[in-house]
Amino acid sequence: MTDSAFVTGTGAARAAEASSQEPSAAAGRFAEAALDAHKRRGLQLAVRARWIALPIVAVFIVFLNPVWSVLYYHGLLALLCLNGWFISRVGKVGKSRLELFLIFLDLAVMTGALVVPNPFDARDMPAAMHYRFDNFQYFFIILAAGTMAYSWRTVIAIGIWTATMWLSALGLVWWFSSPAPGLTEAVAAALGFEPELAEFFDPNSFVVKLRVQEALVFVLVAVTLGFSVRRFNGLLRSNASLERERANLSRYFSPNVVEQLSQNDEPLKQVRSENVAVLFIDIVGFTSLSVAMNPHDVIDLLREFHGRMEREVFRHHGTLDKYLGDGLMATFGTPVAGAQDAANALACAQAMQASLAKWNTERARRGLPEVRAGIGIHYGEALLGDIGANRLEYAVLGMAVNIASRLEKLTRPLAARIAVSEALADQVKAEQIGLDLLAGSTRHPDQEVRGLDQPMTVLAWT
Repeated sequence: MTDSAFVTGTGAARAAEASSQEPSAAAGRFAEAALDAHKRRGLQLAVRARWIALPIVAVFIVFLNPVWSVLYYHGLLALLCLNGWFISRVGKVGKSRLELFLIFLDLAVMTGALVVPNPFDARDMPAAMHYRFDNFQYFFIILAAGTMAYSWRTVIAIGIWTATMWLSALGLVWWFSSPAPGLTEAVAAALGFEPELAEFFDPNSFVVKLRVQEALVFVLVAVTLGFSVRRFNGLLRSNASLERERANLSRYFSPNVVEQLSQNDEPLKQVRSENVAVLFIDIVGFTSLSVAMNPHDVIDLLREFHGRMEREVFRHHGTLDKYLGDGLMATFGTPVAGAQDAANALACAQAMQASLAKWNTERARRGLPEVRAGIGIHYGEALLGDIGANRLEYAVLGMAVNIASRLEKLTRPLAARIAVSEALADQVKAEQIGLDLLAGSTRHPDQEVRGLDQPMTVLAWT
């Protein structure tokens, strides 16, 4: 552990820096996972919406046509419900030919149901009359459900495909159908004084202008909704990025601090002096412990050590300032001061030693050597604020950091596991929380601490 640790950066700046330096591919995967989760939920909602809307349509068409032949349309509606379930099973973010085929099949079934005469209907009706019932509006159900799950390109494609199918079907029906004799002539005789009115009321007329208008309006609506979906997906990606940054912050700060940081604007910008508790922990005899170990085993040991110590820092509302090789530094009262920062720091130190004892029991079962660590804590005034120019780092500066590090080194000659300053002990008493934490300590007056003009009293736990 070196004096360079005394100018230290806390997690907010480092998390943001890590986020900015992380490969774009990783960020893309994070956003892709968010989009995939959104699409999965959207497909489920779309299927449920379809299973609710289409039965309502089924009941409504019985109200419009209370005849047995309407069951033909019920069968087609059931087919659409089944196809929606298949789409939900194969849907995924990105291109999926099978998914696009099933969507295309959806539209084809809808077009056929609305254009092709019911083969079980005994009524003889001109083919053009099928376009007079405003059945085209049912396509909006498919389009609306599509906005819940599909990409903006797919939503626009639904609009274009629907318009193309609708107009193509119009051309085919017009080409192959035969007008009912006498109807056009009868309407012409009655309304010949107004040709446009006669065409509108002619049962054999397809009123092509209206059919084109339907298709055009549908495409415009689909394009509008498509860009709305695109905007929403952009917001979703942005939210995924914020969640990713929040996850990065959670690597450095305890959950309550992350919550506060995420709800405040620029909470770390102000430079100020504040009393904080600073904790240093370091593995005792790490060099001799690691010299005979495989390098991979050394890394594994450090990862497990850091992981256990980090959990205790966060559990006691501290901030992980940085890893220091075989140790780490944590602060309590940064970036926001609390009501029991000193007590939290001391409780964290004791929990760290308890965690080490448990870990050593496990290591002993595996025939591994014991891992011992020294912990030093001091409570005092420190300068908090950003340092740097373009790349900022939130720093904790001052003698409080230096003294905490010296106290950690002092655990060796004192043969102690934890060494804290009298200032830390006095603050624990002043907080009137966790006074039992001071039990079992030994008082060591007149301890020389490098960097201080006067000796200080140290409390130690062996």
